[in-house]
Amino acid sequence: MTDHLAATRASYDAVADNYTEFVAGLLEGNPMMRAVLGAFAELVEGPVVEVGCGPGNITSHLASLGVSVHGVDLAPRMVEIARAAYPGLRFEVGSMTDLGLPDGSLGGVIAWYSIFHLPPDELPGVFAGFHRVLSAGGRLLIGTHVGGDEHVRPSEAYGGVKVSYEAYFVPVDRIVELVRAAGFTITAQLVEPGNKPGRSYLSLFAQKD
Repeated sequence: MTDHLAATRASYDAVADNYTEFVAGLLEGNPMMRAVLGAFAELVEGPVVEVGCGPGNITSHLASLGVSVHGVDLAPRMVEIARAAYPGLRFEVGSMTDLGLPDGSLGGVIAWYSIFHLPPDELPGVFAGFHRVLSAGGRLLIGTHVGGDEHVRPSEAYGGVKVSYEAYFVPVDRIVELVRAAGFTITAQLVEPGNKPGRSYLSLFAQKD
């Protein structure tokens, strides 16, 4: 495991309990997020994996919409929380950088606010991995923070817990270009104002060519 993945894993193990409280009720108060996830649920056919699933709230929501979905997260504590909260669903420890899934085995992949911890030069390989595990016509949904090539190293998060992960806020156009280069067709995108100047929230729908 690379140093930055190890740092991300350790950081999210540390903040997992506080993070779970932070996202509780998030969907109920965010109609745009529910709309995006609902559209994905209607479009996708076949099994879905959520990479970077955290405490499982998004995985559970998709399951409630009829999606056959399981979650994968880098942090064991996140997976432990998800399994306890949603015992009827499957959650596994793993990394989006090395999905141990057969080629063409999925109808959908969702990466919901998880790719921004990866250095931008790793995104082509990750998107290629998403493409590999999807069947022809499979759907990809990415939700992420975007910005103007900003690289931050916070020292604490989610209630003052010490963290060592990094975050990368790359421009929307670059993510679009990289997803296309991996063999996807962009089918829709939504950009909403972020919580800090120069940052936005991106929801990107794509389909495997």
